[in-house]
Amino acid sequence: MYEDKTLVCKDCGQEFIFSAGEHAFYAEKGFQNEPQRCKACRDAKKNAARAPKELHTAVCAKCGGEARIPFVPSNDKPVYCSDCFAEMKKNSAE
Repeated sequence: MYEDKTLVCKDCGQEFIFSAGEHAFYAEKGFQNEPQRCKACRDAKKNAARAPKELHTAVCAKCGGEARIPFVPSNDKPVYCSDCFAEMKKNSAE
C-alpha cells in the first residue's frame, strides 16, 4: 500500500528515504505531514533540546546558602536554594 519515497532534509539538504514502514507508522499515528528532517537531523534536534542548562550561582534569600538556578538572577526578586524552595512549596500546599 505504501511505497518508499525520497525526501530532502530541510536542515542539511541531504536526501533521505521515507520508507513504506515509516509511512505506515505515520498513518497509524494520524500524522498528516511527512517528515521534514533526516534521522540524523531529527536526533540532533532532540538532543539539543535535552542539553544541560547553564546554571548560575546566587545567594539564597532565606538561609544565605548557595542557590544554583537556570536563569540569571536579578536583584528585584528573591532566590531560594533547592532545600528552602522545597520547604516553602511544602508549607504552602498544607
